[in-house]
Amino acid sequence: MDVISKWSPGNSYGPVLSQTDLYLLNPTLDIHPILQGKHVKFTLLFNLSNGHTAGFNPEARDRDVVFAQKDEPATLPRVQVLYILTEISPWCTTVKNDKGVTMRNICDALWKDYSEHNVTDAEFEMLPARLKEQVRRTGQARANPQWQGMYTPGSAPAAGATAFKRYDWLRDRCFFESMRRDDHYAEARLGFKAANVFILTLTA
Repeated sequence: MDVISKWSPGNSYGPVLSQTDLYLLNPTLDIHPILQGKHVKFTLLFNLSNGHTAGFNPEARDRDVVFAQKDEPATLPRVQVLYILTEISPWCTTVKNDKGVTMRNICDALWKDYSEHNVTDAEFEMLPARLKEQVRRTGQARANPQWQGMYTPGSAPAAGATAFKRYDWLRDRCFFESMRRDDHYAEARLGFKAANVFILTLTA
């Protein structure tokens, strides 16, 4: 007899909780094992700098595996909205799906948020000098790969040139590692905590 995983995609796994439901019920959401980095047979490879998603089996690291679980729910109970913070950037990514947020939704929302928005001048000025140089180097290398060896410290994009994208801010730490709930960190960043606010850890 086949056993159906509780994480299998579909609409027959209980209600999808709205933001109001979460406020009233304050449930504990189970995060999908893949998003926690705890799945036994699949480790997610998601690069926020180019949107590529794949994975590998820890027991067979020599080849990539298709991200076949992408349409499985990100949490149980399912929710309509998730908010994602990361400790190395100042932004909060909102992920929405009225039928329940999936892992595909999370990857798509993060890629869109970090690829379609430029770093503003005010945000860039928040960085210490050393990190500004690293962001400049990352941005120039990605915009002009053939010039990686000719980077000029302190240089900035010329008028009309491509500005720094949010993924440039991440520098080399642009790979998904795991997600967790951390109420203390969420409250410090947002001024509130909620069951559907998660912290994303990125790695190089």
